[in-house]
Amino acid sequence: MSEKEEKSLNFIEQIIEEDLKNGKNQSRVHTRFPPEPNGYLHIGHAKSICLNFGIAQKYGGTCNLRFDDTNPVKEDVEYVDSIKKDINWLGFNWNENLFFASDYFEKLYEYAVLLIKKDLAYVCQLSAEEIAAQKGTPTQPGQHSPYRNRNVQENLDLFERMRKGEFAEGSHSLRAKIDMASPNMHMRDPLLYRIKFAHHHRTGDKWCIYPMYDFAHGQSDYIEGITHSLCTLEFEVHRPLYEWFVEQIFGTDYRPRQIEFARLNLNYTVMSKRKLLQLVKEQYVSGWDDPRMPTISGLRRRGYTPTSIRNFADIIGIAKRNNVIDVALLEHSIREDLNKTALRVMAVLNPIKVTITNYPEGESEWLEAVNNPEDEAAGVRQVPFSRHLFIEQEDFMENAPKKFFRLTKGGEVRLRYAYFITCNEVVKDENGNISELLCSYDPLSKGGKSPDGRKVKGTLHWVSEPHALNAEVRLYDRLFNHESPDGDKEVNFLTHLNPNSLQVLKNCKLEPDLAKAEIEDRYQFERLGYFCLDSNSTPENLIFNRTVALRDTWAKEQKKEE
Repeated sequence: MSEKEEKSLNFIEQIIEEDLKNGKNQSRVHTRFPPEPNGYLHIGHAKSICLNFGIAQKYGGTCNLRFDDTNPVKEDVEYVDSIKKDINWLGFNWNENLFFASDYFEKLYEYAVLLIKKDLAYVCQLSAEEIAAQKGTPTQPGQHSPYRNRNVQENLDLFERMRKGEFAEGSHSLRAKIDMASPNMHMRDPLLYRIKFAHHHRTGDKWCIYPMYDFAHGQSDYIEGITHSLCTLEFEVHRPLYEWFVEQIFGTDYRPRQIEFARLNLNYTVMSKRKLLQLVKEQYVSGWDDPRMPTISGLRRRGYTPTSIRNFADIIGIAKRNNVIDVALLEHSIREDLNKTALRVMAVLNPIKVTITNYPEGESEWLEAVNNPEDEAAGVRQVPFSRHLFIEQEDFMENAPKKFFRLTKGGEVRLRYAYFITCNEVVKDENGNISELLCSYDPLSKGGKSPDGRKVKGTLHWVSEPHALNAEVRLYDRLFNHESPDGDKEVNFLTHLNPNSLQVLKNCKLEPDLAKAEIEDRYQFERLGYFCLDSNSTPENLIFNRTVALRDTWAKEQKKEE
């Protein structure tokens, strides 16, 4: 490997390469992505997916998809199915390596019994509030539970009775016996099991006690032969507990290694699944796949591509310290991808009628238009031109300032791929609103080319009225108007919701080629931005979502820095 390639390795890859060099774990690389099925995945999870599956691919290893389904109160099959769909859509496959923490419930119970037999765990009858009160502070030791010194046989009996459902929720729990004076609060006799009388989506009503994440996670990693357990930074303080469980239960023959990396934080976004669920349940958005949501399904519906998200994850890289990423970089990633791949079409979102008075009534012609100037293989298409057209309302101004380079009365512009036109007369309704522009065209300027060398500064997009498709277009903006919507714990994040995050336009006009569009097809509407056919669209009711506008603020700032 060259020096240049060596420098490009992130710190996790450096650790893995060192492990491979030393023959650790039989030179295996085995990672896992362990989502809890209590909500839809978001862009932060996409970073972790790309990391875990990407590491496995790079080093010829394996990546498991393992659902951390240890809390039946919040979990649902809907979430399991959505997570599988999202991972596949991103371009990754777990093949036969699909697991659930619930696969190991019996083994985890046996491991808990083993800890009890080693006098390293005990049944506690304190309430959750009492346990919290006795935990102490980071600078003051906690108090021992009055049940800490129960003998092994009593603890085994009580734990078995917990499993049989003899006790009420909250009345008993199983705790590890570690160190109530530890400076690490997670080592102060943490919970291993709690009682929950809840139906589990896979095990039904077989269990009424469920393992805590800290207990289930490391043991599941061990069972599956995971070599590198990649977690976000908030789990760094959990690592001593992770290692304590593995050592006490399995000894030292082999240990999965937990490595922490910085989670993804985006400005103008919330990433808490609890808060995202609140947005859904309280109907601030239309669902988990609302195009304003940072969920993978929301980004997909908005028009983001798997390539753009993977590229975004690659650009931001893997860091050891938390930082906030500018959402403009995510928007830049989708622009970069769609600029290369999206077909160009013409659409008028706020139409005003134009009549070409010197063009024959009832006639039309088909003009050649380029599908994508960035891709020669994309070819060309034919767009219809006729006497009656639509242009954007904002592309005409009756009393225009000097530097207005679009259409004005007496002014001339180019219609993209078509002709030069001049506005001769403005027609208004009884309220004084402009209802129609009467224009003339230069037949010698076909294709938008000047016949005599004269120049026009404005080029407009347009759609032929008799050929136009009617459509609804949804203009999405950022869901929050504050850079850090949940940064102030004293202020409810909902107060930062952007009231203009969605604008619905009902009377849009599209060129007829878009009748061939299929769900999730992405286009550049010339001069307007990138758009995607919505999943609720039908041939009778076309709906397009704006993915992102054309302006790239992130790329602009990068050029300034250079």
